[in-house]
Amino acid sequence: MGGVRRRGPQPPQFLQQERNRAGRGAYTRRTTRAAALRAAVMTSVSRLAEEMEEFILENGEVYRNPTEVKMSQIVLPCHANHCQELSVGQLLKWMDSTACLSAERHAGCPCVTASMDDIYFEHTIGVGQVVNIKAKVNRAFNSSMEVGIDVTCEDLFTDRCWKVCHAFATFVARRADEQKVVLKPLVPHTQAEQVEYSIAAERRRMRLIHDDIMTDILNNTAFQESIAEEAECHAIQTTVPAERTRVESVELVLPPHANHQVNTFGGQIMAWMENVATIAASRLCNAHPTLRTIDMFHFRGPSSVGDRLVLKAIVNNTYMNSMEVGVCAEAYKGEEPLRHINSAFMTFEVLDDEGTPQPLPPIRPEPKDGKRRFQEAIARKKIRLDRKYIISCKQTEVPLSVPWDPSNQVYLSYNNVFALKTLATRKNWVLSHEKNKVTLYTKEENRFLCFRIESEMEVPAERAFLLLSDLSRRQEWDKHYKLCEMINQVDEDDVIYRVVTPSVSKEGKVQDFILLASRRPPCDKGDPYVVALRSVTLPTHLPTEDFNRGEVMCAGFTIYEVSNTVSKISYYNQASSGVLPYISTDIAGLSSSFYSTFCRCSQFLLKNKDMSSNITSSSSAQ
Repeated sequence: MGGVRRRGPQPPQFLQQERNRAGRGAYTRRTTRAAALRAAVMTSVSRLAEEMEEFILENGEVYRNPTEVKMSQIVLPCHANHCQELSVGQLLKWMDSTACLSAERHAGCPCVTASMDDIYFEHTIGVGQVVNIKAKVNRAFNSSMEVGIDVTCEDLFTDRCWKVCHAFATFVARRADEQKVVLKPLVPHTQAEQVEYSIAAERRRMRLIHDDIMTDILNNTAFQESIAEEAECHAIQTTVPAERTRVESVELVLPPHANHQVNTFGGQIMAWMENVATIAASRLCNAHPTLRTIDMFHFRGPSSVGDRLVLKAIVNNTYMNSMEVGVCAEAYKGEEPLRHINSAFMTFEVLDDEGTPQPLPPIRPEPKDGKRRFQEAIARKKIRLDRKYIISCKQTEVPLSVPWDPSNQVYLSYNNVFALKTLATRKNWVLSHEKNKVTLYTKEENRFLCFRIESEMEVPAERAFLLLSDLSRRQEWDKHYKLCEMINQVDEDDVIYRVVTPSVSKEGKVQDFILLASRRPPCDKGDPYVVALRSVTLPTHLPTEDFNRGEVMCAGFTIYEVSNTVSKISYYNQASSGVLPYISTDIAGLSSSFYSTFCRCSQFLLKNKDMSSNITSSSSAQ
């Protein structure tokens, strides 16, 4: 935001003139104004209808999430920066307050901010416009919970709204008596809540392994070679010493900076950090920079009234049109040593009057720590690009096969599980065929025809999960698997296979698929076991003339425990052109091969259900 030039939709000039004349009693009702108002009203009604449809339960009652908290603030000059736009620091304070109230509504006791995930700023908010912030708990774990935060801007004179940013915050419940808090589980009701609830566990898993991802990227040979090439390019360019951008500022924590628990307000700390980061970025470009993204704020320890908070910032690296600024907050009292309170990484751009990012000079890092920060900034940029490309875009915008490499496998695995869990929460499935309690459902969605086959089987859910997640054994029961070979055991939860399937016609070629199989045990009681499949591209296994390369967008199993000996198994597939021919006659009601396939699956599971298994289940941590 900072000095962002690209604003959200603004009121037309003639509306401003009408408002000025209205104060003098000379307001004129024009046809264009009436048309604009009618369009705005219709838009509002349509938007309200969509929202109401989501919040009407099956019994007809109107539902509202009990943890949902809304805040609306009109932007005043005291909240604005030099560009007359809402400062990011002020917005972060409002976001943290709203999310904290939502967390405490669910916990029933005080909560503290543990982290706030990647924030991408899409638009700015001007003076006189309204900020609408909505926060609600997506999922509660043992003593921590994930809170989803949506920020939109509203122009009161045109009735137009637009998205500003979205974030996920993690809060930890803390009682005054320091006793451990065990949170009550959250029960999702709407489809949107079910999706967020299901995926929250996967997002949490990614937060916990973030440091491991960074280490793997930094130790990657190809990554080190790319850094060496970049260093050679910098050697022949005019560079700016990183030391020139260093900022250090101290703040005395006073009572107005404290929250209701007498600790330093997390939103205030984030606002101070944003301030020094902006100064560091300004020193590099000699201009007013625009804040585009913030990597995770990670609170590592508490601060309280009377602390001296030392805020440090420096430009870690510059790219063609952007720069990364690292910022940390440390605290001390009296003669005690510094305590690390928080750290974050912020990406800035410099925009011209038309909103176009301008080129930035390369940075010259200082030895040792500067070089380390320089390399880690490149790794974080790759992570941001992977997340934006693989995770942030809509499912229909992701290509069927995504290139796989060790540095992006975590995000591909996330996307794989996310896609299946999202498909599993979809509503309005149509019963297409049923035979002996084996059911086939279909659902048309965008350009895909989705199908779901499910049945209950007398096999423990954990054992079924272990057997079905091993694709190398699927040819024992699925006639569509002519050959299945493991290409790469990525880790305990992710394996890449090459699958060969028969031709769908006598004259046609056989098909092969390169599939990433990602498995997840339940995070909490009531969650399903998940085995997710999607196509990936490997440079070592390119398409050949002997095979038609098929692609799978989203497929896999969810396995629910019905009892200790019975599980409910559902198979999902978002059928692409390479998959649809194998199921089309079943969907049309011309055959029941799906039933015979599930029967063979049931026999396979029953035959192997008593064999010993070495499965590791993730336990939910705090």
